[in-house]
Amino acid sequence: MHTDAPTPAAPGEMDCAREQIHLSGAIQPHGYLISCTLPDWTVQHASANIAALLDMPPEQIIGKGLGEHVADEVLQPLLDAIALLEPGGTPQRAAVGNIGALAHLCDISVHVANGLVHLEIEPRAASTVRQAPTVVAQRMISRVSAASDMRGFHQRSAEEIRQLTGYDRVMVYRFRHDDAGEVIAEARADDMEPFLGLRFPASDIPAQARALYVRNRIRVIPDSHYQAVPILPGHDAAGAPLDLSQHALRSVSPVHLEYLQNMGVAASMSVSIVSGGRLWGLIACHHREPRLVPPAVRAAADMFSLFVSMRVSAAEQAIAMQHEQRAREVRDMLALRLSGREDLSTALIGALDVLENAVPCDGIAFRSDGQWATHGPTPSFEGLLQALDWARRQGADRMPATDQAASWTPPDANEGLAGMLAIRFGRRDDWVLFFRREQVEDVVWAGDPHKPMVATDDGVRIAPRKSFASWRETVRGRSLPWSEADRSAAERLRWLLQERPWQPLPDDAENVSDMRLFRRRHVLAEQKSRLDQLGALLDGLGHLEDAETARIGERIAELEAELRQLMLGNSVS
Repeated sequence: MHTDAPTPAAPGEMDCAREQIHLSGAIQPHGYLISCTLPDWTVQHASANIAALLDMPPEQIIGKGLGEHVADEVLQPLLDAIALLEPGGTPQRAAVGNIGALAHLCDISVHVANGLVHLEIEPRAASTVRQAPTVVAQRMISRVSAASDMRGFHQRSAEEIRQLTGYDRVMVYRFRHDDAGEVIAEARADDMEPFLGLRFPASDIPAQARALYVRNRIRVIPDSHYQAVPILPGHDAAGAPLDLSQHALRSVSPVHLEYLQNMGVAASMSVSIVSGGRLWGLIACHHREPRLVPPAVRAAADMFSLFVSMRVSAAEQAIAMQHEQRAREVRDMLALRLSGREDLSTALIGALDVLENAVPCDGIAFRSDGQWATHGPTPSFEGLLQALDWARRQGADRMPATDQAASWTPPDANEGLAGMLAIRFGRRDDWVLFFRREQVEDVVWAGDPHKPMVATDDGVRIAPRKSFASWRETVRGRSLPWSEADRSAAERLRWLLQERPWQPLPDDAENVSDMRLFRRRHVLAEQKSRLDQLGALLDGLGHLEDAETARIGERIAELEAELRQLMLGNSVS
């Protein structure tokens, strides 16, 4: 199979992406929901199955105080937890207590949203793990911390989650730059087909689902064939549907349930990996039979996932700092090479090899006063004009970039190049264009990603894929994507070219002072950025021993004292 570019989203896929899954108006049947207003715990909403817990239908408890049905020794821990909660935050496992006429022992989670206190209640199974979730999570963290690289770390993480939960398959699923997902680690039963290395299209997890994964870090479906339980009433006092974004029991999309069933998955759990506020990936768990993972086990998995997220974030920050250091060295070398040169165009032509290291690429084209100079693989003259025309149409301030040849050059005319990033600078419409070669990629998909639609009596609709057998596709016309580090390096290069700090300073003393002050402030701003990045790295050091933590604290104190001394010395002078 061969394709030049990803298939555009079909109408049914767009409908799926617009589905308001947080307004399902129902929960899964393995628990109960009661939503109240304080201070008297007046019940405003209840799940339709509440009679199985309280031995009375929803109509008899809605509008009444929950204290009539639940003992004070159960409600008091909930009040203590509520006092520490932020509105709209994730549910907290707050209490274990006996509820109802039959005194069911239940786990109770609580969160506050939209002026309501939401209680999610799950009957406790007899086989519930008795160790505290924090103890379990700490033991898991200590085992994966020994991994020497991130690949080994992800593999150990999958193995730890599988050992904790007992699922048949646990995958570490990473989102790519195009929102497709890829399985980068897997722990599975011996008789299950491996998914390691398979790629899943972006439409499998739509944008609004990814947004919910950031807000609600853990999602469990004990039985993919469940019958949803409606919430009564289904609307709030203003007539709006009840927002279930933060509810752990929220009923999921029927499309997702059909997707799981087509995979042969009867139970699932997903745990979010979040880096820099974005969904980096998931720890995805599948089981061939219905399986209920109790809240205590889910709490341990959630704590463990926070450590995984911190390690991923720290690794990304370390890579970003390496790119930053390299870009800074190249920028200093370029400034030195161009220092004192009066003819900017001639100077830059002689420094194209340095520019190549400033922004990783295969070829560079420089245009000044209508004249072109190139270094490395670049398009023909006609191709350069097409690339420049595309860059101008995107807007110079956006620093246009693409990894698809079809964006800026006609098919079969890209001469082996696909990626292009453009920098405009100066007052004469000068440009530097960076090019990257086409990366022919042999992708192994989990099923054909281009056939998610089926015809029905009322038209065409989204249909979860029924086959997940390996499906190969050769992707052409694309390069390695331009990363945030690449764009950051290009932005700093544009500043260097735009400001021309290598030019001789004006003779006027006031102008000289202003220029030097401007440059000093820019340097200090860069140092502050480095300190901010170091601060982000500290988030990934939660596994260190006390002695190591104290040593880091001493070094930070020394730096702080030195900075304060500099400030005092400057103020005295």
